[in-house]
Amino acid sequence: MTDPAELRDLALATAREAGELVLRLRNEGVEVAGTKSSGTDIVTRADQAAEALVRERLLGVRPEDGMVGEEGDDLPGSSGVVWIVDPIDGTVNYLYGHPHFAVSIAAEVEGEVVAGVVVAPALGLEYVATLGGGATCNGRDIRPRPVVPLGERLVATGFSYEQPARAREAAYIAALLPRVRDLRRQGSCALDLCGVAAGTLDAYVEEGAHIWDHAAAGLVVLEAGGILEVTRSPGNKRLLICAPEDGYGEFRAAVVEAGFVGAEGPNATLRSGE
Repeated sequence: MTDPAELRDLALATAREAGELVLRLRNEGVEVAGTKSSGTDIVTRADQAAEALVRERLLGVRPEDGMVGEEGDDLPGSSGVVWIVDPIDGTVNYLYGHPHFAVSIAAEVEGEVVAGVVVAPALGLEYVATLGGGATCNGRDIRPRPVVPLGERLVATGFSYEQPARAREAAYIAALLPRVRDLRRQGSCALDLCGVAAGTLDAYVEEGAHIWDHAAAGLVVLEAGGILEVTRSPGNKRLLICAPEDGYGEFRAAVVEAGFVGAEGPNATLRSGE
């Protein structure tokens, strides 16, 4: 079974269950289990429990599939299908009781993302997409906001948890901010990308995101009518640039001028899902 609709349905049912689990665990009290890239980059017991649940549900139905998970579930498979999972995108928000966090699950077939779901249980939002099948939020078709002049665009971003990278990113943001309406740092890459897809944001740029942050949401963006470019920053980190198709070039040029983008050459630019 590699039908994108069937993979989507399995991902959605699993993400809903994982969302219910993390809400229940939050009500019981959030416990930090450890750190990753820095002392402020945390992982909670709920991250681990949710990823374990997702692994059990997905591979229980499809045992020959592979899986890539933020909390360490990198499992090879033989079916050609790989699940890319972020059990809680926005863990710091989750720790502090902010509702802006999500369960993100993408299904990749032979290297291409064909189904993606981003479920925000505390917000009651479910973003869903299949390759060639469009994108929805809570069952309704979504499209990006009509393009406005650059100075009227609301742009979201994210920051690394590594201090040298933060210093770099502060300089990029300082150069970009005077050129746009305003900036938002909401703490969940997946939800911010979905915000561009649904028209609640005009654009997104972030240095240092990982594949599990954007695999599912990137498909939502593409199917809604946006562009998600994955390239490299001057620090040679993965750089996401996202905006509606119309006006994308102008936003990208502003991002380049602000210093976000590193030296570009052959094969320097990737597309969503790569």
